[in-house]
Amino acid sequence: MNAQVMIFDLDGTILDTLEDLFLSVNCALKKNRLPERSLDEVRQFVGNGIRKLIERAVPSGSSEELIQQVHQDFTEYYAVHCADHTRPYDGIPETVQKIREQGIKTAVVSNKADYAVQTLCADYFPGMFDAVAGEREGIRRKPAPDAVFAVLELLNMTPAQAVYIGDSDVDIQTAANAGMPCISVEWGFRSREFLLAHGAQKLISRPEELLQ
Repeated sequence: MNAQVMIFDLDGTILDTLEDLFLSVNCALKKNRLPERSLDEVRQFVGNGIRKLIERAVPSGSSEELIQQVHQDFTEYYAVHCADHTRPYDGIPETVQKIREQGIKTAVVSNKADYAVQTLCADYFPGMFDAVAGEREGIRRKPAPDAVFAVLELLNMTPAQAVYIGDSDVDIQTAANAGMPCISVEWGFRSREFLLAHGAQKLISRPEELLQ
């Protein structure tokens, strides 16, 4: 593996965003007089974008109108509170900086809404990524490779020059669909056993292992 660009997922890979997602989901549910969810439930719901997160969080059989209202309430709250408890995983900023010092480009591709991805990367990793992309209108979410290809085109790179780093089965599928290897991290929102069961081929337990 001789990557010239490393593309990172955001939630559960470089940032621990779970607490803010959990609080935002439950704020939206409570506002609509719906049952709240546990931290572990929200952990399992994330990974496929906000819309899917809300669909999973509301009671089964909820109307489209209710889903849209909860989605709107979540978005309004999360836009203000997306960084209240969020923090980089230990060792990530230093590792990304060392990767860049080796002449390797770095990027972020996430299913999180683009406004939040841009804000969080600017706040926690200023100047540390050559390209950052979240969920946007007209571009299919992961595991579709569209956003990955858009970032590679921006950086004048090909899939053969890239590696994707993530914490979920969605990331494994995204890398496969984009035609690049995937490194799965064990510190994120999915367990080692879950990742292996979903096709993980290379796992790491510490960010520093990326330097190897």
